[in-house]
Parts: sequence; C-alpha cells; structure tokens
Amino acid sequence: MHPLRIGVQIQPQQADYRQIRDAVARAEDVGVDVIFNWDHFFPLHGDPDGKHFECWTMLGAWAEQTSRVEIGALVSCNSYRNPELLADMARTVDHISGGRLVLGIGAGWFRRDYDEFGYDFGTAGSRIAELGEALPRIKARWAASNPVPTRDIPVLIGGGGEKKTLRLVAEHADQWHSFADLEVLRRKSGILAEHCAAVGRDPAQIERSVGVDGGPDEQADQLVDAGATLFTIGVGGPDYDLSGVQEWVRWRDARA
Repeated sequence: MHPLRIGVQIQPQQADYRQIRDAVARAEDVGVDVIFNWDHFFPLHGDPDGKHFECWTMLGAWAEQTSRVEIGALVSCNSYRNPELLADMARTVDHISGGRLVLGIGAGWFRRDYDEFGYDFGTAGSRIAELGEALPRIKARWAASNPVPTRDIPVLIGGGGEKKTLRLVAEHADQWHSFADLEVLRRKSGILAEHCAAVGRDPAQIERSVGVDGGPDEQADQLVDAGATLFTIGVGGPDYDLSGVQEWVRWRDARA
C-alpha cells in the first residue's frame, strides 16, 4: 500500500539559518520525498549551548521555500503547545505549503527543554496520557476550522512504548516512526498489529517509518521485509552533508 520513500531530517542545530535553508534546497533537488526538522530548543548533539532554531516557525518558512517535498517535524512535542493551537499552526502550514505538511508528534522526552522553558516534565506516563488526550482535540479543531485543511493532514506518531504509544498509533496515526533497530522494529510492528486488531483497523494502513544510519546496502532489504517504507537520514549542521541521502535516493529509484 505504501511506496518506498526517502526522508531527511535537517537538524536545526550548530548552524546559521542560511545554512539550513541551503540544506533544504539541496535536499529537495536531490529528490527526497520528505524533509523533517525536530522540535527542541537546544542542540541534541555537539555543543549543548550551540546555535539552534525553533521548529514551527521554520516549517512555515520551508512551506514557502519548497514546492514538491512533504515537510514536518520528527517529531513535534505535544507538551509545548496547547492542542488547539498546534492544530491551527499545522492547518496554516498545510495551506502555505499547498497540502504538503505531515503532523509528526510525540509525547516528549528532553528534560532541558521542559526545565528551561517552564514546562511541567511530569512522568513518561503522564506525557503519553496527555498525547492521547490531545490527538482527538487536534482533529476536532481541524474539522471546526475555516478554512479546513487542504487534505486530511497525515499524523505521524514517533515512539515505541508497547502498551500505550503503539495503542495511540493504532487509534490515530497514519504513519508510525520507530527509533529502534531491525529486531525491535519487527517485534513492535507485531505488537502494533495486535493493537490494530483490537481497535478494528488494518495495520497495513499505517506507514512504517524508520531512522537509518549508514547506507542501504547493509540494511534496506531487511527493513523493507520488516514492513518499513519510509527511510529517514539525519544530518547535522553546519555542513549538512547529503552524500548518504543521495545514496538512499539512488536505492529508492533503482527499486522503483
């Protein structure tokens, strides 16, 4: 049901914005299908106090800059914005982009973001519960908006909690992003199928997305056999080397 696709995560850290903008332009020219950023307030790699930029204002700029690729956060933190506000931001970027936004969302985990920006960190359980409450509110706000989104905005949920997060994927998501290795992906994909059966949903409707390191020769066929069809390579600033991304694009095209 899902074609093979390649994504790149342009990590908004350790770079000036002109370098990020250039990386986005090069990624679209290379032929990727999706360009992601992430939703944090401080770098995750390198100098922890290095340069960093905010997620959603950047997505608005990308919506204007790009013309073909889908765009989104991998993933937006549910804790940082009221669900209705996030829904309206997503709807607006959807319209700016002409219907190319993916709403990537997760429960949140990076403690420094919470502490320095004044959010309640809570517990893993409370954050997942809040995500479960937010998802129907987001969809209800879209339905009540004027204008409504240009399409049914795809919802991508990132995370692998077997009892709660994967249940939310089965209930609400169009895409599931796994941060796990091959064997864990296989096991959790089976658990996701069980949750889908419990809620009366065909698991094949949910696109499997994975983050990959290294080239496709060592892993691509096995990941496809495990059900993955969207492969995302993370690249960091300031140089944003896309040579590995190009290798994955060539693999996709050869398979097609």
